[in-house]
Amino acid sequence: MSGSADTEDAPVAAFGRAAEGTLEVRGNELSLRYARPQDAPALFALASDPEVTKFFSWGPYLHERDAEAYIASLPAKRAQGSALEFLIVHRDTAVVGITGLSEFSLRDRRAVVGTWHGRRWWGTGANRQSKALVLGLAFRGLGLERVTAWCGIENERSRRALERVGFVNEGVLRHWHLHAGEPKDVVSYAMLRSEWEASELAREPLEIVGRIPPQFVSSGQA
Repeated sequence: MSGSADTEDAPVAAFGRAAEGTLEVRGNELSLRYARPQDAPALFALASDPEVTKFFSWGPYLHERDAEAYIASLPAKRAQGSALEFLIVHRDTAVVGITGLSEFSLRDRRAVVGTWHGRRWWGTGANRQSKALVLGLAFRGLGLERVTAWCGIENERSRRALERVGFVNEGVLRHWHLHAGEPKDVVSYAMLRSEWEASELAREPLEIVGRIPPQFVSSGQA
């Protein structure tokens, strides 16, 4: 597998060797890697904050076992090809949050991105850095053509964050999401491969190390 030929001006992703079953996306300050059982305490500390999970269909975490259960669910999702999710880690080993891709349609070369960060990382540039990494993986590593992001219509902070990194507002999906049993409208955002290639995000240095699970790779990318 190799980087896309039409991004030759961008830093080239290196598909290095790593232990079987591992995958990391490394940037200057942040990196993405699979969550491990020992990450549960740090993840719980972030996701137990009600402000962090205010607009989510889950949370806040009430017990550390909630984080443990989430982490334990991830290998099956990867094996099934339903979700490719990562822990966001700062180079000083601090856990920043979670990002990943789900709802894949490999025939149409698209997926949905979701990202959240602990409150201490809000306003630090972590969102831009983590988006650069996950979108680099999506477009350069997986060969996708479109990445969608859904955001609650009332979640102004997240909407601004998506728009700042170049996602395009495509309109409102009415009663798309249930929150505590109540239907909620969401705003549909998207970034296309061509838009990503023209953006500064595509110029961010990154290294993809390890094995990309083949069930997430679009036809013709391998």
